[in-house]
Amino acid sequence: MLTIIIPTLNAEASLPATLKSVYLQDLEGLEVFVVDGGSVDKTCEIAGELGASVLNSEPGRGLQLAFGAAETSDDWLLFLHADTRLPKNWDDDVRRFMTDPLNTERAAYFKLGFDDRSKGANRVASLANWRAKAWGLPYGDQGLLIHRELYDLVGGYNQNLKLMEDVDLAQRLGPMRLKSLRAYVITSADKYRAGGWWARPARNLLCLGLFLAGAPNRWIEGLYK
Repeated sequence: MLTIIIPTLNAEASLPATLKSVYLQDLEGLEVFVVDGGSVDKTCEIAGELGASVLNSEPGRGLQLAFGAAETSDDWLLFLHADTRLPKNWDDDVRRFMTDPLNTERAAYFKLGFDDRSKGANRVASLANWRAKAWGLPYGDQGLLIHRELYDLVGGYNQNLKLMEDVDLAQRLGPMRLKSLRAYVITSADKYRAGGWWARPARNLLCLGLFLAGAPNRWIEGLYK
C-alpha cells in the first residue's frame, strides 16, 4: 500500500524521533525503508531496532531516494527526510489523499513547521509554505506523497543530484499536480540556529537561484554546506 522512504547519512541524532513519529500510527500495509548512504555512526542500527528495513546505497539524496523507490512495489510512496517528524495523526491526511482516485495523478506535501518557536522560525516556515503553494516548489523537508504511476511517468528522482533533487522533481510535476495537505510536519531547525535565521535562508535562496539558472550541482553543494 504505502512505503515511506527516508535517506540517511549519519543521522543517529534525528532519526529516532522521525521513525517514532512514523510508527505512532498503525497504517495497514506500511513499509519503511531507511536508505543509508554510508553512515559511520549508529544510524543503521537505530533504524533496524525501530522496525525499518535498511538499504545500503552510495551517498547522494537523489540516488538514495531513487534507490528506495526502485526497491518497493507498493502503489504509494512517501519520501521523508531523516530530521522531519510526521504529525500525530499523519495517517488521516495521507489515507484521505490516497483514497481519492483523482490523486493518482497528483502528488502531495505537508505544510512546514520547525522545532523552534522563535520569530525567525515562524518567518522562514511561512515563506516556505508560501513558496510551495505559489511557485509549486515544496522542498524535501515537507515530504512528498506520490503514486507509483505518476512517479514513474515524470521520471522519478534524478540520481545524479545530491542536492535540489526535490526542486527538480517538483518542476517536472508542475504546480497543477502538487497539492498541500492540511497537516504540518516538524523539521529540525538546527541548521538555521547554527547558520542564522537570515543568513541560512539567504544561502538556500541563492542555491535555488543557481539551480534554476542551470548551475552545476557541485557549485550548489559547496555553497550549501
